[in-house]
Amino acid sequence: MVSRVAVLSDIHAVMPALAAVLAEPDVQAADKIVLTGDIAAGPQPEAVLDTLLDLGDRVVWLSGNADREIVEFRRGQRDQIPDEIAMWAADRVRDDQLDFLANLPHTRQLPVEGLGEVLFCHGTPRADDEIVLVDTNLDRWAEVLDGVDAKTVVCGNTHMPFVRLAHGTLVVNPGSVGMPYGRPGAHWALLGPGVDLRRTLFDVDAAIADVRTCGYPGIDEWSDFFLRARATAAEAMQAFSGEVS
Repeated sequence: MVSRVAVLSDIHAVMPALAAVLAEPDVQAADKIVLTGDIAAGPQPEAVLDTLLDLGDRVVWLSGNADREIVEFRRGQRDQIPDEIAMWAADRVRDDQLDFLANLPHTRQLPVEGLGEVLFCHGTPRADDEIVLVDTNLDRWAEVLDGVDAKTVVCGNTHMPFVRLAHGTLVVNPGSVGMPYGRPGAHWALLGPGVDLRRTLFDVDAAIADVRTCGYPGIDEWSDFFLRARATAAEAMQAFSGEVS
C-alpha cells in the first residue's frame, strides 16, 4: 500500500506546466505519480515523454484516448485525429516513444492509504473516450461503475476537476495539467489518506513563449486559448453535455 499518490492527467505535452507540477514538494515526495492519460497530444511530446520516463518506476502510466489515437494514426489504423495538434504531435513522437505508448494499459489499480483500492483510468473504467461530468446522473453512473469493485475511481478526459460520490464510490477527476478549462494553472490531485485537488500556478506568458518554439503552425492560437484557459467551466460543461447520453 502506498501513502501518497500524485495524479497528473491530461498533460497534453505542455512542458512548462508539467515542470511546474513536478517541482511541487508534495509531488517530489509522493510514493507514486500516476498519469491518467492524454500525455503526448500537444506541442512538446518528445520532451514531456522523456522527462516522465526519466522518473523511472515512480511513475504509473495509463493511456488516454489521445495517446491511443496517436498510435493508431502513426500505424495507419486511422486516417485522421479530430484534434489537429494531435496529428502534428503524432509525427514527432519517436519510434521508441510510440512503442511505449502503444503498450500502456487502459486501467490500473493501486492500494492507497486511507482510500483502499483505487482504480485509475482516463475516460471511465470501460472506455478511454467516455465522458462523465460532475453532474452526470446516477443512472448513468450506475452503468459506468458496473463491475468495479474499487471504492475510489480516478478519471480524467474532461479537463475539469471534481470530487463526487456515486453509489458509494468516490469519483475523482484531477483536472488537466496542460489544457485547463475554467481557470488557468496546472491542475492535479494528491491522494492519501484523503483526496486533495491542487492547482499549480506558473508564468503563463513564459510558458506560451516556450511552447511557441515547437513549430506547430497554429501554436499562437492554441497556446493562448488553452494556457490562458479561455474556455469557461460553463462553456466546457455545455459542450461536453451534448456528448453525454
